[in-house]
Amino acid sequence: MNHLLNINTLTNRYFVMRHGKSLANQLELIVSSPENGVNSYGLHDQGRQEIIESVEASPEIADISLILSSDFQRARESAEIAHELLGCREAIVFHKHLRERFFGELELKSSEHYQTIWDEDGLDESHTKLGVESAEAVMDRTTTLITTLESYFTEASFLLASHGDVLQILQAAFSKLPASEHRSVPHLNTAEIRELTITL
Repeated sequence: MNHLLNINTLTNRYFVMRHGKSLANQLELIVSSPENGVNSYGLHDQGRQEIIESVEASPEIADISLILSSDFQRARESAEIAHELLGCREAIVFHKHLRERFFGELELKSSEHYQTIWDEDGLDESHTKLGVESAEAVMDRTTTLITTLESYFTEASFLLASHGDVLQILQAAFSKLPASEHRSVPHLNTAEIRELTITL
């Protein structure tokens, strides 16, 4: 469910940041289970540098009110680097709604298998083939987070540190697209920062 469908104006600003290049990216592995991702497969040295360069090249996030992050190690380390560089006063909030999409039976398999799931997403946003978390479920949890922030804050700016599929699906939600069309949205490169705005 896209909880943003009936929202046309936001009271806060939302920036998203994909984690930097991780050890999982380097190995071309799917790491989507909390058992594997929360305490392992953190940032590659290149990924750390990517985050530094991305944050330093993004003056629009200088006044971020709060950083929220997936608790997976690669996202957590990315958020911590951004937090230090930005001199944020508030502690990072680690939120399960920003966790990587779970890819079920594809866990620890080659990242080339992503395309199989994306093809199925385009046919049915609610599919859970091979035990994957549906695109629809990812949209539901991420937009629930946004509407919760909207209900508690006004004129704040947030940086959300998360993962490729999760942020692509969230971007689709901001564009009022169904989760089945998330692959039509420009993907974020590792460490890329982008502001999300409602598309009417």
